[in-house]
Amino acid sequence: MNAEWIITVFVILDELLTKGGHQDHQLAQVGDAEVLTVAVVAAKYFHNHHERALLMLRECHYLSGTLSVSRFNRRLHACREWLEVGTEVLCEVAVCGEVFIIDSIPGPVCKRVRARRCRKVRGLNYCDYCAAKKEKFFGWRLHLICNEAGAPVSYELIAARFHDLTPVHDLAFVLPPAAKLFGDKGHISEEDAQTIEVETGVRVIAAQRKNMEPLEWIDEYEVKQYRKGIETRNSQVEKMGIERLYARTNTGFEIKVHASVFALSVTILN
Repeated sequence: MNAEWIITVFVILDELLTKGGHQDHQLAQVGDAEVLTVAVVAAKYFHNHHERALLMLRECHYLSGTLSVSRFNRRLHACREWLEVGTEVLCEVAVCGEVFIIDSIPGPVCKRVRARRCRKVRGLNYCDYCAAKKEKFFGWRLHLICNEAGAPVSYELIAARFHDLTPVHDLAFVLPPAAKLFGDKGHISEEDAQTIEVETGVRVIAAQRKNMEPLEWIDEYEVKQYRKGIETRNSQVEKMGIERLYARTNTGFEIKVHASVFALSVTILN
């Protein structure tokens, strides 16, 4: 673990809570900023396993007091909105430049064969196929937009079966006018691209299929060049355990997703 990185995460969260007027309980031995830091450290180094991160940080004397696992979970859920706000703030800081890349990452809650017994989500909208792994999964998809450096600038978690273009309209509003948004073959739609450009001023450029008319040479070159960056970031998020988030509730699942994006943002911006 990188001590400087952990301290940076704590300082960001502590400053956010202070500026937001948040006050810890007067009897709490461990502050809420420390609780949120444990969740982010768990995403970065422990595949989003909160208990392991809590024990390690406690053994290394990063925490100001003792905190049980059950109490940690209750306090984390109580202040989860601050983690989401902190992630949004870091995303706003990263909105710079004219080049952005979008991609989606599977976030299964269970295997396809167990979908009938799953109580967290229900319905065919959550069943989809992952071409990279050549298997069906049941759960969510994380749609992530990064800048040229790879820092997240916008993201959304939606049901897995929805088309990749579904969240693009909303996500593109945070991008500056005249920006270029590079996507994969799942983002091909001339009609949607024109609508997004009219509404937001953002030009969507998607990689073309083999049986389609090729892009202009400059667009083709930029697609190949910038798509490598988002694939690298996807690999980093996957290493954080985004495909193995064994959360018992949808709220717990969302907390771990926010923590993963927060950890990725600090890693790139630090």
